[in-house]
Amino acid sequence: MSSFPSIDSELLRTFVAIADHGGFTRAAEVVNRTQSAVSMQMKRLEEDVLERSLFERDGRQVRLTPEGQVLLGYARRILRLQGEVFNTLRQPHMVGAVKIGTPDDYVMRFLPEILSRFAQAYPLVQVEVHCDSSSQLLMRNDLDLSIVTREPGTEIGQLLRQEPFVWMAAESFCPQDQRPLPLAMFNSACFCRAWACNALEAMEIDYRIAYSSPSLSALFAVASAGLAVTAQLRSLLTGNLRIIGDEEGLPLLPNASIVLLRGQKMTPVTDKLAEYIVEGFRA
Repeated sequence: MSSFPSIDSELLRTFVAIADHGGFTRAAEVVNRTQSAVSMQMKRLEEDVLERSLFERDGRQVRLTPEGQVLLGYARRILRLQGEVFNTLRQPHMVGAVKIGTPDDYVMRFLPEILSRFAQAYPLVQVEVHCDSSSQLLMRNDLDLSIVTREPGTEIGQLLRQEPFVWMAAESFCPQDQRPLPLAMFNSACFCRAWACNALEAMEIDYRIAYSSPSLSALFAVASAGLAVTAQLRSLLTGNLRIIGDEEGLPLLPNASIVLLRGQKMTPVTDKLAEYIVEGFRA
């Protein structure tokens, strides 16, 4: 039976740092090594272990080769799994319960992967998910962690990501032929609804709130049926909807911030789940 050379996890950690920070100098600071030590590590990885060129060098800039891009995906998975093994075996005492609050928007898009990985690492922790609008979640004080959408400039807590709101509609929907333009939006307390309406009014486009609901799945069902257009974060786009915009006469919409809020009584369990949430939203 043939055997393969093993890859030291420290080599993978340094490789990922170079990919994330765009060069050997910054990566050396991150992994707490000298630049020459980092160069020697990557020379060993390229020449002795994999026998493949992983980097394209352009002056002081470093880019990954196609082989390097392949390795990057595997390296992230290997390091993540290694961390989960140590967490599971070294910290079996991690038990308890965590209450998370999140809008309906993020439950299907982000939480499945996050909670799946967390459950693998900490199978004895009970996670309780509460779905509500961002405005309602901000008023609650019984949650350990809350994921909310905020307007840029009003962020509180830890920024998870920023991304634009976009108009979404069914393939057959033609906004130019619809006046007043039918909208499917969250209920009136949602500030993104105000963004959409204000943008349409600024362009003097007649519209009407044809459908409203606190449920994202309900709004997407209406939009998918070709009954209305909706405005949502770009990452929430589903396969049966398309993004429409200025080429079809609709105004551009601003970016929104997704932030993580922590409760007053943090525990090791809550801290650990917060780490998984941050990683999951930034992936």
